[in-house]
Amino acid sequence: MRSGNPVLSEKKFSPSMVIGERMTIEGVVNKSFAMLGLVVVSAWYVWDKFFTTMDMASVSPFIMFGVIGGLVAALVTVFKPTVARYSAPVYAVLEGLALGGISAFMESRYPGIVFQAVTLTFAVFFSLLFLYKTGRIKVTENFKMMVVSATGGIFLVYLLDFVLMFFGIRLPMIHEGGFFGILFSLVVVGIASMNLVLDFDFIEKGAERGAPQYMEWYGAFGLTVTLVWLYLEILRLLAKTRD
Repeated sequence: MRSGNPVLSEKKFSPSMVIGERMTIEGVVNKSFAMLGLVVVSAWYVWDKFFTTMDMASVSPFIMFGVIGGLVAALVTVFKPTVARYSAPVYAVLEGLALGGISAFMESRYPGIVFQAVTLTFAVFFSLLFLYKTGRIKVTENFKMMVVSATGGIFLVYLLDFVLMFFGIRLPMIHEGGFFGILFSLVVVGIASMNLVLDFDFIEKGAERGAPQYMEWYGAFGLTVTLVWLYLEILRLLAKTRD
């Protein structure tokens, strides 16, 4: 099995020498809802703080703490899946702090954009889940390879943009509107969406192979990572269309 989501890998789902209860789809679903609930609660806290003060400086520390802390929690989860039941909820809370601040800032610039982005994110999620479960989308090896390659390419582009930022250079397609900027964001949204399909397939196969129960938290963590990425890309796309 292969997944475009970098936090999911076949090795982590290996059922070898499993003792005790096994991973189930229902368990992943329940834990995914719990993760999303934590994201929403912590995001709402920062959102409310911003619109109470209307001062970006009041929420900037939450954004930075959320981004850095979320990255640390994510790395711990990736390299030590057995602690996912603890590190994954921590990731959700920290990621919510960052998303709350980013979302509030975007909402102040483009009223109504957050509701649109959230609605579109879950519309894409449930539409793809339906298409996957009904067999309309077939997860073949070629499909997996295409999505994984495209995801890696996007990562390299974002990494290049991050490095160039220190030299005062920004890649125009990522941050600017116009035809090519919007087209770039559409492509990224499409690839992020396809990662959801790979995640559905990967988690289903993991449950079929009898992965250990702690992988339910790890699977929920992987889905949350992809949903957060998809939401941010949709938010960026909508901002470009507003501009």
